[in-house]
Amino acid sequence: MNNSKNHLSLFSSRILIAVLAIISLITGGTIGFVVIENYGWLDAFFMTIITMSTVGYEEVKPLGPEGKIFTSILIIFSFSTFAYAISVITTYFVTGQFKNSLAQRRMMNTVNNLEGHTIICGYGRVGKMAARKLGGYKRDFVVLEIDSEKSEYITRTENHICLHSDATKEQNLLEAGILKANSLITTLPHDADNLYVVLTARELNKSLTIITRASEKESIKKLKIAGADNVIMPDGVGGAHMASLVVNPDIMEFIDHVSIQGAADVNLEEVILDELTGFTGDLCLSDFRELDKHNLNVIGLKKERGEILVNPRKEIIIEKSDKLFVLGLPKDISTFRTEFN
Repeated sequence: MNNSKNHLSLFSSRILIAVLAIISLITGGTIGFVVIENYGWLDAFFMTIITMSTVGYEEVKPLGPEGKIFTSILIIFSFSTFAYAISVITTYFVTGQFKNSLAQRRMMNTVNNLEGHTIICGYGRVGKMAARKLGGYKRDFVVLEIDSEKSEYITRTENHICLHSDATKEQNLLEAGILKANSLITTLPHDADNLYVVLTARELNKSLTIITRASEKESIKKLKIAGADNVIMPDGVGGAHMASLVVNPDIMEFIDHVSIQGAADVNLEEVILDELTGFTGDLCLSDFRELDKHNLNVIGLKKERGEILVNPRKEIIIEKSDKLFVLGLPKDISTFRTEFN
């Protein structure tokens, strides 16, 4: 995004220079003909215009030696100025800057219409995996990537909404729609940058769910104090996962399968009951017939006060403020959400 802005700003400044040069030539030419040839102001202006445009009209009155020299100089400067203006415009269109500017503008219009989306800061290995998972959930997200080549690749090849921006800048987070976003994932390689993003994001949106990566264990506490809801150490998680594959390989294979793998696989998803407009609350879990209708199994329940119940009893009363962790096919979960609303 910054790159597109820079190109547009550079183009605008160059066009402004050309326009100012043309205005200066007209003004200087008019004054020159008045002083040198003793023309009236209107005749001097007319003479300047036909000289610069080379339309071939005869001069208002025969020119003296000084007037001919002045006219020749005016023609040379006019040609140079018009050539400069044409080269600026041609370069802007031929090099694809105009097309890129239009694409970025369309992308910004799309971002402005988003609400409840996720912002991913950084598109390295972790950021790319996060984008893939969110895509599997059909969730809207915006990527902020500072590398111009990578940003262009994300947009053209992977068809993601990606702004070429520095995520540590407040203005760029605002352009990504942080005020209307639901969550933010920052996966920048340096903990200091992630800390700055977390601080800025939390200040801009108090209700935002913020998830950040950390490279050093010492950074976890600082990131949580700054406002992160969850702090993940990819290396630590990777090592623990490898060890678990040795100790309990079949369980880990099951857990990996129960994920966001695609429409044909079993997913474990969170159902926020407050978002189900048709659910009024205070209902016994065994009486929640829609779950059985769509072959969904409740394997966990989170109460409003934070208590988590694993494999809750059927006679437990569920409230509108609760969250259910359900296991089922993605299409069944989607149908359940749609029908219940």
